[in-house]
Amino acid sequence: MELILASQSPRRRELFSLVGLDYTAITSDADENIPFTEPGEFVEQLALRKAGAVKKDNPGACVVGADTIVWLNGEIIGKPRDPEDAVNILKKLSGKTHTVYTGVAVLTDQGYDVCHDTTEVTMEDIPESDIRAYVASGEPLDKAGAYGIQGPAAVFVKRVEGCYFTVIGMPMHKLYHMLAKVGIYPDWQRAART
Repeated sequence: MELILASQSPRRRELFSLVGLDYTAITSDADENIPFTEPGEFVEQLALRKAGAVKKDNPGACVVGADTIVWLNGEIIGKPRDPEDAVNILKKLSGKTHTVYTGVAVLTDQGYDVCHDTTEVTMEDIPESDIRAYVASGEPLDKAGAYGIQGPAAVFVKRVEGCYFTVIGMPMHKLYHMLAKVGIYPDWQRAART
């Protein structure tokens, strides 16, 4: 069965490649405007919507969709609108612990599986000059919470409690078991199963 990642995220694509999944990436054109319920259900519904938008044009395939948000004090912090918004987001996160939610959906012709994972991330107190220098690099502008934990912003992270990969945008431990249920394994494991 063909595996499709319904995402334009270079980080999710890199994770799929790193673990040895043979896949094709197709950007989802799903409408992401849905009513907010609670963070876990919200990211699950967005992941399902993204996967569904790609699945309709790819019968027979297994399609994976994902969505990540940052949650702080009862507020969703998504991708920044512009550099100044990124500065303001990082000021909010500075010195605080926030929760990263990533929803994952796996769709096949037989049905779907969906779940989410959470990770707590604590940021140090970040001087505004460091925030502005980081934002000027352009790196945070396409990321939920205006930072990428796997890049230069790693120096701002004091503690991670939970799955590191959830913060990047794909809880790989959960995805592995979801794909195994439909018979899809990384290349290194598939060879051992034949």
